[in-house]
Amino acid sequence: MLDNKRRKLRLGYGMMDDSTLEVLLQSLKQEDEYQRELATAALWQRWFYQKGELGNQQLQEAQALMDSDRMDGAELLLSTLVSELPDFAEAWNRRAVLYYVQHRYREAMADCEQVIELVPYHFGALHGLGLCHAALGQYAAAIQSFRRALVVQPYGLVNQRLILECTAQLS
Repeated sequence: MLDNKRRKLRLGYGMMDDSTLEVLLQSLKQEDEYQRELATAALWQRWFYQKGELGNQQLQEAQALMDSDRMDGAELLLSTLVSELPDFAEAWNRRAVLYYVQHRYREAMADCEQVIELVPYHFGALHGLGLCHAALGQYAAAIQSFRRALVVQPYGLVNQRLILECTAQLS
């Protein structure tokens, strides 16, 4: 039974075809806020369910561990996921979030870079990379990351604000 679950995780379920992905990415750039919100939610769902329901459950379990301040357990679970499923971008991203919360910025940056390598349009990882750079006082690099996120999600007000804040730090 466990081998069957692992096989399903490796294969992934519910993946969208490339034309659906392109529509979602274009929807992020529309003036209509509702369209942008729907596309954002659909992309997050795509990432969380990349490895099917079981993959999503594992991510949810890791989040529950983080929420209950059981960071060691969350890290173990996420590290196991990225080890066994190195193409599971959201497992890398969730571990990056964990590292960021723990002020382990360089490790978080490495995981964000892995996510971006797997999913170049992952606006969450691009944003996270910017946050890590900013936390380390690397404001020019942070601005670059936030700008990359804005290419994907041009109406991302938080990234626009963070660019202004980092620019002020450069003065």
